[in-house]
Amino acid sequence: MRKITILLLSTVAILATPAFAQTATPDADDVSTGEEIIVFGRGETRQIQELDNADLTILTPGTSPLKAIEKLPSVNFQSADPFGNYEWSTRVTIRGFNQNQLGFNLDGIPLGDMSYGNNNGLHISRAIAPENIAVTRVAQGSGSLGAQSTNNLGGTLEFFSLDPKDGLGADASLTYGSENTVRAFSRVTMGQADQARGFISGLYQTADKWKGDGKQGGWMINAKGIIPVGSAEIDAYVSHSDRAEQDYQDLSLGMIQRLGYDWDNFGPENYALAVLVADIASNRGETGTTPLNPAAGTTYPAPIQTADDAYYDASGLRKDTIAALGLTAPFGDNITFKVKGYYHKNDGQGTWGTPYVNSPTGVPMSVRTTEYDMTRSGLFTSLNADLGMNNLTVGGWYENNDFNQARRFYAYTSRTTPGRDHRKFMTNPFFTQWEFEFNTKTIQYYVSDKISLGDTTINIGWKGFKVDNEATPLISGGRAAGKIKSQDWFQPHAGIAHKFDANLEVFAGFTQATRAFTSATTAGPFSTTQAGFDAIRGSLKPEESDTYELGARYNTNQFNGTLGVYYVNFRNRLLGISTGAGIVGNPAVLQNVGNVRALGFEATGDVKLGGGLSLFASYSYNDTTYRNDVVNGVGAVLAATKGKTVVDAPKHLLRGEVAYDSDTFFGKVSINYMSRRYFTYLNDQSVPGRALADATLGYRFDIGQRSPLEIQLNATNLFDKKYVSTIGSNGFGNSGDNQTLLAGAPQQFFVTLKAGF
Repeated sequence: MRKITILLLSTVAILATPAFAQTATPDADDVSTGEEIIVFGRGETRQIQELDNADLTILTPGTSPLKAIEKLPSVNFQSADPFGNYEWSTRVTIRGFNQNQLGFNLDGIPLGDMSYGNNNGLHISRAIAPENIAVTRVAQGSGSLGAQSTNNLGGTLEFFSLDPKDGLGADASLTYGSENTVRAFSRVTMGQADQARGFISGLYQTADKWKGDGKQGGWMINAKGIIPVGSAEIDAYVSHSDRAEQDYQDLSLGMIQRLGYDWDNFGPENYALAVLVADIASNRGETGTTPLNPAAGTTYPAPIQTADDAYYDASGLRKDTIAALGLTAPFGDNITFKVKGYYHKNDGQGTWGTPYVNSPTGVPMSVRTTEYDMTRSGLFTSLNADLGMNNLTVGGWYENNDFNQARRFYAYTSRTTPGRDHRKFMTNPFFTQWEFEFNTKTIQYYVSDKISLGDTTINIGWKGFKVDNEATPLISGGRAAGKIKSQDWFQPHAGIAHKFDANLEVFAGFTQATRAFTSATTAGPFSTTQAGFDAIRGSLKPEESDTYELGARYNTNQFNGTLGVYYVNFRNRLLGISTGAGIVGNPAVLQNVGNVRALGFEATGDVKLGGGLSLFASYSYNDTTYRNDVVNGVGAVLAATKGKTVVDAPKHLLRGEVAYDSDTFFGKVSINYMSRRYFTYLNDQSVPGRALADATLGYRFDIGQRSPLEIQLNATNLFDKKYVSTIGSNGFGNSGDNQTLLAGAPQQFFVTLKAGF
């Protein structure tokens, strides 16, 4: 592996040498005039960047677009797998706001907060194949007023699918690599620009886990069509995804020191050991279950010390179907009407081999599931009028979401045979602890005006929403039922951008945003007891934020860059006060616990040096702190958090890339540095900073096809760094070590063949 690492680095350096040998300041003619991979929000009144498909395709095929955007300032991305797709571990935070406080859209279709718990949307990795994403747009501070989201206190990520306008053709790729990774993708496109056109694609991916037993992967089909009808245009999108991911074990710092980064769940090959450990834990009284095998004794086999060191198996299973139909219709030369309806069906299970509940078959473990069944349908629309100096838009969004969530237990067959496959949906439970039906109705509207005054652009507008949440128990299990509403009809936005010349512009903006409550037994106001919900329902406030931004952009043929500063006041922070270990599933008590302040600086630059060579760098500094202590109802301090740094909010993020691309050879080496991250509210526990390197090397063979035959070699974690990737997988505690960390994937290599016909 070390030889391959050296080969990748040295080859990219050799490829870059001719470009460095040219003049120090290359002529404009030496610089590519093609489309930019990164667009730095020209003319926007807020901090925003766009990445096009080329920035995804140079990464390992199958890589999440969330991993692609980690190069942008203030974006903190984490995942325990090399692709960034393993959902239990995947986290993205921006300027200190966590994933649940960000907004996500695909072609306008709301993806909710893309949380693992699946209560109001789905992850982008299950909505569309990366190869079919044309543009990823990141607004670090605030999204457009028209984004279909009630989560986006902080940034907004909008994904846009490819427009199949290049005629009849087919694209295919095949990847093989570390951990027996196999990935196949194919797409057929038909039609021409301004005519009926479309594509259909399919992908299949499977890989062994990089440690322990198990596999991760799935398959997906995407289809899109666009049909001109006179001066109007109809577009349709359909997708189906089926994913099954066996989990990695959550770790603590103590476990990493004692057991190492490579420690994992037992897995099917160690079922007998898992049964033995569960017996011992029961005999010791640690799990509260009735002992079934006293002869197992009370001494764990080394190096195990607790029942939570390793579990038998765990997984995340998800099936999703999306369908959308839209219309864009002009009325005269100056008015455009858009409308799109969508439907989303999800079935999911999160499984875990728990030693805390015995199976009725005499096994000292059972399969615990959290089950999800969601059916969403909605409609969003806009009317735009270009009136010369003013460009007015009025729009709205409605969604009805029926969501069923349940906690069930399933029996293992015997003490010698599990009889259960955690990669398949569980059936025939022996116990349902709780089951709830949730209904969420969302109404949102917005008004915006873009005022053009020569070199000055002014954006003003506002949005408002009402979200009604209702929980109806089928089996209460001690959890809360009832109704609660979030409402804020006026969330203003204002911004200004001024061009000093063709290259330099400055911008400033202000946005106010409110985050609606969510409907789930595992998050939000219903994740407590009935008494707890009744106590908070009348006084609980939704989270709000005020974001102020100021910056400058400079763009030439050779250089594109931006500088920015921001201030955020985050009010009415919601915190679920835990009543026990997260893994056990005890209810939390939700309450408002004060404010958060964020101050930050961002810088990004992209330089084209000529001859196919380019450099990219970004740096961000973020100082995000709690402004209040956490107190209970009578004012007693539960956690002295005032002045402490927000969990999972590194102060420093630094990214750099050197890339080379000619008609034949191409390559890239990237470095990603993240500073210390705290995983306790009192900042007494943290994981150290880390720097990771990835590399790409490729060659194109022009054999007269629609696009060249291409071979691409990718390396992730090039120098085999051992590090903690995800923090907070089981939430965050006030202080002390906690089993809420996931180890990052080691050095891995992948080779891909691509062809276009």
